Amino acid sequence: MGSSAQLARLLEHPTIWRGASAAHAEGLASGFAALDACLPGKGWPRAGLIEILVPRFGSGELYLLLPALAALTRARCARWCVWVAPPLMPFAPALAAEGIALDRVAVVSGARPLWALEQALGSGACDAVLAWARRPKAREIRRLQLAAERGRTLGVLFRPRRAAREATAAVLRLSLQPMVTGVRITLLKGRGARRGAVDLLRPGWPV
Repeated sequence: MGSSAQLARLLEHPTIWRGASAAHAEGLASGFAALDACLPGKGWPRAGLIEILVPRFGSGELYLLLPALAALTRARCARWCVWVAPPLMPFAPALAAEGIALDRVAVVSGARPLWALEQALGSGACDAVLAWARRPKAREIRRLQLAAERGRTLGVLFRPRRAAREATAAVLRLSLQPMVTGVRITLLKGRGARRGAVDLLRPGWPV
C-alpha cells in the first residue's frame, strides 16, 4: 500500500479530527447572540468537550450555560443533563426559573468525578454533562473529548484560569472574567475560529 493510501486510511479513523469538519458542524445556540457569532458552528458544540476557565468556581460560569440547558431539557426527545461534582448543590427553584426542566437534571457526586464524567459523556443518554475539576491530566481530557464525540454529548469542564497555558484536546476553550454588569468571554481555542473577546451584559449576573 502506498503512502498516500495509508494516509487516507489514517485520516478516516474516528479519533482523527480534520479541520474541514468544523465548518459544517451546527452548534447549539448559547442564548447570547454576540457569543454565538464568535463560536465555531454559531453555538456550543453538540458533540464535544469545552473548557470554561474561571478565576474561581462560582464566578457566574453556570449562567453562561443556562439558556442552552433550558433548551436541551425542554426538547421533545430530551436526554439527561448531568452535573458532576458541582462545588455547591444546584438550587432547584433558580434553575426552574431559568426554564430548565428539573426532571431531566441529575447530580453526581463521589470520589472519582472524572470517571463519572467520562461514563456519562459516552453513554449516549445525555444531552449535556457539566463537571468541575481543578487538575485533570491532558490524557484524561483527551479521553473525555472522545467520549463526548462517541455519545454525541455537549461536555463542559469548568477549570481554574491558570490552566489557560495548557494544551488540551477540548474542541473549545473559553476564559471567563466577571464584570459588574456581566462577564467578558475570551476565546482561547476553537476549531476554525479566531481568538477574541466578547462582553456579555446581563442584569443580576453574579460576580
